[in-house]
Amino acid sequence: MEIGPYIKLHRIKQEMTQAELAEGIVSFAYLSKIENQKTEASSNVISLLCTRLGIQMNNETDETIRDKCQQWYEMLFEVNDKEEIIKTYKELNSLMYEHHSDSLILFEIHKIRYFLILSEFEEALTQINRLADMSGTFDSLHLFYWYKFKGNYNTAKNEFNQAMRMYKIAEEKLNQLELSEEKIADLQYTIAVTHSKLHNTLEAIEYSDKAIDIFRKQYNFIRCAQCHIVLGISYRRIRMYDKSIKNHNLAKHLGELSKNRQIIQLTNQNLGYLHSTKGDRKKAIHYYVEVLNDPEVDMNARLTAVTSLIKEYYSIYDFDKTREMIDNGIELLDNMKNKEAFKIHYYVINSYNYAIRQDNEKFETLVINEFIPYLQKHKDFANLVDYAKMLGRHFERLNKYKDSVKYYKLANVTYEELINL
Repeated sequence: MEIGPYIKLHRIKQEMTQAELAEGIVSFAYLSKIENQKTEASSNVISLLCTRLGIQMNNETDETIRDKCQQWYEMLFEVNDKEEIIKTYKELNSLMYEHHSDSLILFEIHKIRYFLILSEFEEALTQINRLADMSGTFDSLHLFYWYKFKGNYNTAKNEFNQAMRMYKIAEEKLNQLELSEEKIADLQYTIAVTHSKLHNTLEAIEYSDKAIDIFRKQYNFIRCAQCHIVLGISYRRIRMYDKSIKNHNLAKHLGELSKNRQIIQLTNQNLGYLHSTKGDRKKAIHYYVEVLNDPEVDMNARLTAVTSLIKEYYSIYDFDKTREMIDNGIELLDNMKNKEAFKIHYYVINSYNYAIRQDNEKFETLVINEFIPYLQKHKDFANLVDYAKMLGRHFERLNKYKDSVKYYKLANVTYEELINL
């Protein structure tokens, strides 16, 4: 990495102004030129600036840092113990402050991914903003991860169109890099998932097939299973149910071989949704209960199973079970620290809670003023169809036919958009 941007990054990290760093060494204007690569400073000036920043120049240490960084990047790339990821991060962060290392920029970019893994979304955004001014100095490898991780941030915020834009720019950088096949496949899988979120079904199949070809060669069962799940979802959407079930069963088998509970239960969740789509409520409930009863699944999977069961029980008029699942969901949400990440679950649980209690005012206020705009903003057309219909039926029961027609019309228009995606 060029020394100018390196000094700038360290100065920003230490919350030091240019005037404070430059005082007694160079002029404020000259430091600005150094940082922005508009002049080449003498080794003596660089040494003085680094000393003030507390940076040691040591090539041997830089090699150690580079190796440790690579280990940490791999931890972020695969599913790993969060405590180990945090421990390694703290060690590296301390080393980066004390020593000059060419690995600094790549380390700082990977911090975005690190904060996202920990669900620290504000920290991730702060890191993106901190690095934005320096992005003009990034090389091709830096830019690849910069755009990929910004896409990851957009995905975490359910901004899938923006995420796709970032991932496609990252994909364009592949021609300029010699990355491992597995890292290329990881981006292809990520693009496949994003296409799936946007209901670009054929593109989701195309990118899943690309990724799975590479993961098979690597005997990476977990990543193959993840691709099979995307394929299962995609084939369900185009009503190729046999192919969908085949891919989900392959994913489940690979999850069982790897003893990966998250893969197994993600497959069960999607099999539940598939049977619900086919109208087989009994089978759908069976698969959702499998997810809910597994103590090892993460909170998102648990809440997704709960909301799915609420919908299924409500649709077959089993209101006792519906209330039980609503209470379960409210309890889970009450224990969550980062409620923003589970906002859609909050809306679903409370929509049905107000509906089953026949609290019409709260139901209408929540669904019309908050939930429908949320779904429109995030272009979640599938849920928008369901909840627009729910509002239509609600107003129909109340003999408010004008409002009923309004929301049935919204459901029909949205459905047209959905099938044209």
